[in-house]
Amino acid sequence: MANWNDPQPTKTGFGASPSLNGEVLGSGVTFDAGLRKHMLAIYNYMASGVLLSGIVALLFANSGLAAQVMATPLRWLIILAPLGFVFGMSLGANRMSTATLQLLFWSFCTVMGLSLSTIFLVFTASSIASTFFATAGAFAGLSLFGYTTKKNLSGMGSFMVMGLIGILIAMVINIFMQSSALQLAISILGVIIFAGLTAWDTQRLKQEYHVLQGTEFAGKAVVLGALTLYLDFINMFQFLLSFLGNRE
Repeated sequence: MANWNDPQPTKTGFGASPSLNGEVLGSGVTFDAGLRKHMLAIYNYMASGVLLSGIVALLFANSGLAAQVMATPLRWLIILAPLGFVFGMSLGANRMSTATLQLLFWSFCTVMGLSLSTIFLVFTASSIASTFFATAGAFAGLSLFGYTTKKNLSGMGSFMVMGLIGILIAMVINIFMQSSALQLAISILGVIIFAGLTAWDTQRLKQEYHVLQGTEFAGKAVVLGALTLYLDFINMFQFLLSFLGNRE
């Protein structure tokens, strides 16, 4: 497993020679081509996964199958299946090949699309679209911050993980309470927590590259990194939609 306390590569100063994976630009700034390629691969996988989920959700809802299936016990399989994929990929990554992880990632995005189809039954298309683009803009800004900031975000990340556990407990409690005020609080805190996780996860993935570059796990890290950012994006979108979206 990667150790985030491992020393990170030092920045190249004036007159320094180019490194293996980077080149020295003007003013002594090092541009790491390997890091850029690694992060672009993660973002491409993540964006493609979100697109696939959106297409599946829209087609499933428009076909009328979503309304029928979600009214049966089969809905629990669709709702819980994505969680199974996440645990399976995270816990079994070391034993799986990169190709297997890729297949599971696309399968996860497809099943997640089936689960997300319910939003088209509850919210108007215009509010879904506006919330999606608002989330995309916020995600881009937060991820850019996490990528460029020199501040260590690990402390904030740990706090956000604790907050996530808290809102999961609150969500379970609210299943029985059915409190609209508690639901609103959960949604607002959910947006804040996943906003923080987006910045932290981006920084963590950037640091991860320096530890894993050149290893066999590097290809797997791209898929797992895409899964992490996908979950940050989708959860932030769903929490934002729950209190900003207009219902049918």
